[in-house]
Amino acid sequence: MAHNPRLGFRPSLAARAAAARDSAKAAPGSQPVPVVREELKELRLCGIAAVQARFARDPGSILRLFYEAALGQRVGAICKVLAGAKKIYRQVEAAELEKVAGSLHHGGVVAVVTPDVVRVPTAADLREWAQRGEAVLVLDRIGNAHNLGAIARTAAFFGVARIVIPDHANAAKPTESAHRVAEGGLEVVEVWQTRDLVGCVRELGAAGYDVVGAATRGGRPEVGQGAARKPLALVLGNEEHGLTPVVAASCARLVTIPGSGKVESLNVSVAAAVLLWELLGRRSG
Repeated sequence: MAHNPRLGFRPSLAARAAAARDSAKAAPGSQPVPVVREELKELRLCGIAAVQARFARDPGSILRLFYEAALGQRVGAICKVLAGAKKIYRQVEAAELEKVAGSLHHGGVVAVVTPDVVRVPTAADLREWAQRGEAVLVLDRIGNAHNLGAIARTAAFFGVARIVIPDHANAAKPTESAHRVAEGGLEVVEVWQTRDLVGCVRELGAAGYDVVGAATRGGRPEVGQGAARKPLALVLGNEEHGLTPVVAASCARLVTIPGSGKVESLNVSVAAAVLLWELLGRRSG
């Protein structure tokens, strides 16, 4: 598809990055693998929840807006702001909106926005978060962008302030797919990235967090019996391999959700919801 800056089209980043990923395949582990990445200059947010959440948080980051007639009234305030800033907004037919979105799953509206900068946490950041009592999710090479989006939506629901991901070739990033599934969750949950996930997990413990690792097997089922006065850092492992052994060893404790045994485990985003309810929801009442 030809590039059309007026409509916000651009070739797929996935296609351009495939060769780099293939050449940088690594065995499961927590250490980052150097890969060539292209920085996103624009991001397409699909669906009214995601678009409205971005507008509420950072209206100036919206560069262009495209929507179907049925959503005209719901995006009226956004169009007014864009008009004042002399930015493009257009009502389009479904076929044209599909091209803008690059997906059938556009939800009737697409905002082309400036991506957020993914920051690197320092030990001082972790101490500050702990002092404020803010929960953190740590993802050990969650590879599927849809799972990242679903986890972000769950985190937002439970009031988790941040997600920390590794700078790893196999780790999903907050892409357009992740934003679409997050339904606005990635607008209220900050994503941070570290080159040393093991060190970050250990520093979270040193900062005062109750660092809980989600284990497919072998962890204690009493998920709610922990350091109740400490803020929570929940560590979730890769969809296929679970937690890396060195990451698991760096957690204060491991928990396992007991099941029937008829399937090995829950989807990681579902497990995140169950554990956040047990570890945060019940605690907060």
